[in-house]
Amino acid sequence: MKIRSAEAGDVPRLLEIYNHYVEHTHVTFDLEPVSLESRMKWFAGFSDQGPHRLFVASDGADLIGYASSGVFRSKPAYARSVETSIYLAHDRVGTGAGTALYTHLLDGLAAESEAHRAYGGVAIPNEASLALHQRCGFKRVATFSEAGFKFGRYWDVTWFERAV
Repeated sequence: MKIRSAEAGDVPRLLEIYNHYVEHTHVTFDLEPVSLESRMKWFAGFSDQGPHRLFVASDGADLIGYASSGVFRSKPAYARSVETSIYLAHDRVGTGAGTALYTHLLDGLAAESEAHRAYGGVAIPNEASLALHQRCGFKRVATFSEAGFKFGRYWDVTWFERAV
């Protein structure tokens, strides 16, 4: 497996990975598949340096997932806090790719940016993501009850944090 910074040409595959979760799972609270145009705007919010990063993992020619750090909250005092996210191709969950990819993102943030804290939200149940966050040094800080409504029911979200 190879991990590198994402490029614009990766976005269609990243969109395919993400939209699988939109359509088939509760782990993201988007309700409709995201458009390529929208995802290109999302991609423009990342850079090769600083706190807002986007990395992809590949297995040969196939992109198998991505991890990102983006804006946590928009007010200026939050600038050194980031919200992290990770999505793997659904058939790659449980292979160790997520741990390698998330670790790469977090190590990069620690070495190359002014980020101070990383936050990750996990719509539960999601044992794989809960375990990943704990494995990568996050600590559980809160659970927001019934924070999202999707597929005809409410879902809780557990939030994690870790120093960068």
